[in-house]
Amino acid sequence: MKILLDECIDRRLATQLSGHEVKTVSQMGWAGIKDGELLRLTEGEFEVLITVDRNLPFQQNLAVLDLAVLVLQVPSNRLADLQVLVPKILAIVDVAPKGTATVVSE
Repeated sequence: MKILLDECIDRRLATQLSGHEVKTVSQMGWAGIKDGELLRLTEGEFEVLITVDRNLPFQQNLAVLDLAVLVLQVPSNRLADLQVLVPKILAIVDVAPKGTATVVSE
């Protein structure tokens, strides 16, 4: 599974998502790109976008995209808070439906 971590996600999370090809927005050279354009770029390269942006599903029409979005609900975007969700992310990332946002929380 090809996964993109939004720029608001600590890049060190990538190493914990074993068994998947994980890149960050910065690694792709897409830092600072607005959500709509980022989703279009992501759709062509990745199967899943992981973000902590809870507003993204309400601001963008995900239904038209061939992309699954995982929205992590954590107290902060610090690695310690994100790591708690790694088992849940790994359990759902392969089955997350495209064209929707799936909330992942504790």
